[in-house]
Amino acid sequence: MFIKRLVVGELGANCYLLAGYEGKEAVIIDPGGDAELILETIKKHNLKPVYIINTHGHVDHTLANSSLAKATSAKILIHREDAKMLSDPEANLSGWFNQEITSSADELLEDGQIIGLSDLKIEVLHTPGHTRGGICLKVKDKIFTGDTLFASGIGRSDLPGGDYKTLLNSIHQRLLTLPDETIIYPGHRESSTIGQERKENPFL
Repeated sequence: MFIKRLVVGELGANCYLLAGYEGKEAVIIDPGGDAELILETIKKHNLKPVYIINTHGHVDHTLANSSLAKATSAKILIHREDAKMLSDPEANLSGWFNQEITSSADELLEDGQIIGLSDLKIEVLHTPGHTRGGICLKVKDKIFTGDTLFASGIGRSDLPGGDYKTLLNSIHQRLLTLPDETIIYPGHRESSTIGQERKENPFL
């Protein structure tokens, strides 16, 4: 499996390029800025983007949606509960920074949905709490957790659409039920494992 992490945007979000192998169909997860860097990396590894998947609707995970969709013809996917955030600067928080960053979804995701590439299957897990439509993306023994679960941390729940109890419930019922060896690739910070977070995460 090919996974490339790029730290992008002013808030240092993790954008991931995911494919079965170099030179294959790929997904772009959370392109929160630096579209040129993302495109250069795609070209370097001869990837063929099919989907742009947002784990949630905040601008630090979606800023480069439109420019990448135009450059690659990849479809933008997001959970149906967060779809309206893409076109609302106040909801996606770009308005908080005196900007109006908008995009639109091509397809809306649901819990349990399988996103298929030529050689990968990606399972959508709805994990609300940071936002109403927050999702994690499970691929074999790896999971991309967006702003739901970090290494030694959890996502904020004090922003519009957030709820602390809902977030903890999502983590305990959807993520901590996974095997300890499951690798997590979060929306910020370094990677970890479910086992490590189960034992050491102070919020859990």
